[in-house]
Amino acid sequence: MEFKISKELITQIENLIQQNNIVELETILHEIHFADIAEIMNDLDTSEAIYIFNLLDSEITAEILLELDEEVRETILSTLSAKEIAEELDELDTDDAADIIAELPQSKKAQVISELEDVEHAKDIVDLLRYDENTAGGIMAKELVRVNENWNVLTCVKEMRLQAENVTRVHSIYVVDDEDRLKGRLSLKDLLTTSTKTQISDIYIKKVDYVRVETKDVEVARIMQKYDLEAIPVVDELGRLVGRVTIDDIIDIIKEEADKDYQLAAGISQDVEADDSILELTKARLPWLVLALFGGFISVKVLGIFEPMMESHRMLLFFTPLIAAMAGNVGVQSSAIVVQGLANNSITGSLWNRLLKELSLSLLNGSILAGILILGSHFLLGYEFLIGITVSIALLSVIVIASLIGTFIPIVLDKYGVDPALATGPFITTSNDIIGIIIYFTIAKLVLGI
Repeated sequence: MEFKISKELITQIENLIQQNNIVELETILHEIHFADIAEIMNDLDTSEAIYIFNLLDSEITAEILLELDEEVRETILSTLSAKEIAEELDELDTDDAADIIAELPQSKKAQVISELEDVEHAKDIVDLLRYDENTAGGIMAKELVRVNENWNVLTCVKEMRLQAENVTRVHSIYVVDDEDRLKGRLSLKDLLTTSTKTQISDIYIKKVDYVRVETKDVEVARIMQKYDLEAIPVVDELGRLVGRVTIDDIIDIIKEEADKDYQLAAGISQDVEADDSILELTKARLPWLVLALFGGFISVKVLGIFEPMMESHRMLLFFTPLIAAMAGNVGVQSSAIVVQGLANNSITGSLWNRLLKELSLSLLNGSILAGILILGSHFLLGYEFLIGITVSIALLSVIVIASLIGTFIPIVLDKYGVDPALATGPFITTSNDIIGIIIYFTIAKLVLGI
């Protein structure tokens, strides 16, 4: 059953905090999932969020920390001692613990690590901190189940029982050699249906998907998404098994990338949220608005060049917004499809084949729209057919050019390592507006003989 956080519930919790009614407050919170408690804490005042955090056990608060907004988590962590933070981290998997330590001030990181009770847990966390956060090494967890290819099934089962105590969920059983190099994976069905004396080397599956520690996180997400994997092993430069990436981490990466691309497409150059400060939001949004403003200056300058033409044929001016809007819309449509294809790695063939396909599509769409424009301009707006034909030819030309630009630019940006999502925002819209106006008045000048 889906749980919904109501304003009434938040108000009730606020009242219980003010009344210091610990018993009733604990009763309510123990019935709520930790992710929902985190959402409630994000909506409370800082002092109230800290009150709830101090009220709950470490088993719950450790999970809550992961779900909190970054600002709230930072505030709560600043109120805790190194030992208290270490107690929280002892309850978490190594990847989650490493993420939280990475957010701490440099002076506090070493203190927290030294306070961790489990020495092996601390070593694993330190090992993870050396990897770039945007790589497989940076998002992997050390907790996994591994068995040696030289063991028999009975030994394997015994060792798995010991290892599974530290693993929240066993997605796969990985097989390694004496040097810890990844050799394959073990089917649970084969393990259960095989004699206890059988060697693991005789039954394990040699084909196994894996990534290296330096593999980018977005590439890990693409591989797991493509092959429907719940987890994927991570190996180092020597092929040794060092960790695994699980689907919950991949979902977060997919969401982050989608949010990032959406913001880039909207002309927001930094990763921001609605609750960020006005200064942060301004820094993220202003650069593209300035670019759009300068693009507007160019558009005005272009219109000034064709001012004599508009004086003799004023009705041409009325179609200018239509041409500019269609150029921007078509360009964004084309670039959005290409950007999505690049993200999914589904674009195949050469650039020229892609442009040829887009040319055919734009000619078809443009011809239909041009026909509608000719009829509409005459029968609905009352303009003579020559004006309609002029604007329609311009519209067809603009649609073709905008489609080709919207296809070409993201592919080129991707080729040179620039995020192609940039091409779906103001960059494409502004450039196509300017080009569209130039094409429109140039064709009008040729057709009307001005």
